[in-house]
Amino acid sequence: MTSALDITQAVNPPRAAFLDYPLGHTTGKPHQPILQREILLAALAGFSSLTAPGTVNMLPFKWSDDRAWQETAQRGPDDRRPRYATPQYQHQEDRDRAEAHVSAVQFTG
Repeated sequence: MTSALDITQAVNPPRAAFLDYPLGHTTGKPHQPILQREILLAALAGFSSLTAPGTVNMLPFKWSDDRAWQETAQRGPDDRRPRYATPQYQHQEDRDRAEAHVSAVQFTG
């Protein structure tokens, strides 16, 4: 599932479902479980209906009747976290698991 059509088309996944919603809301609006379920079921239907590689199912749901939300979403401040060249871990346990996996792959590789 994606809300970034240009990126999805560039990476060319085997199949995808596009929802024209703000980033971070790929499965629907908050606190609307009925709508979220409809969106999810429509996306999952692609597993049986999309047969050509790279096909994107354009889901018919709308965030709102106008497109003003797109201007707001694209105009806001960039509050993303900085990117680092090295992996960042939330917990030491995550780091330990990742490093153990890399060591095991290098050893058997």
